[in-house]
Amino acid sequence: MIELIANQYSYWISILLMMAGLYIVIDHTNLLKKLIGLNIFQTSVFILFISMGKIDGGTAPIIEEGYKVFSNPLPHVLILTAIVVSVATTAVGLALVVNINKRFQSIDEQEIEEIELEEE
Repeated sequence: MIELIANQYSYWISILLMMAGLYIVIDHTNLLKKLIGLNIFQTSVFILFISMGKIDGGTAPIIEEGYKVFSNPLPHVLILTAIVVSVATTAVGLALVVNINKRFQSIDEQEIEEIELEEE
């Protein structure tokens, strides 16, 4: 059992980060904390995909004599694209939080809902 955990540590770290990010998104009402939770969740998905793309004893997919096991570069390329999308998504989220703060003078969900109810 301990060998299974030790050999698969990157998957366990990914799962722990995923649960932490999900908990932050669900539990907190502060919009900035929710964005941080989403970033932690996204990072855990990146770690998971990179872990699946790693093959023990594998080399880069350059064909030479003596190498028979190759690592697939596709997960790493997809993660690079996902990181760019993640940064763009975070920038849009932060811009929305700034605009929400300008309109409601708060970034707390409950306070914003109260202000909206008072305006109606």
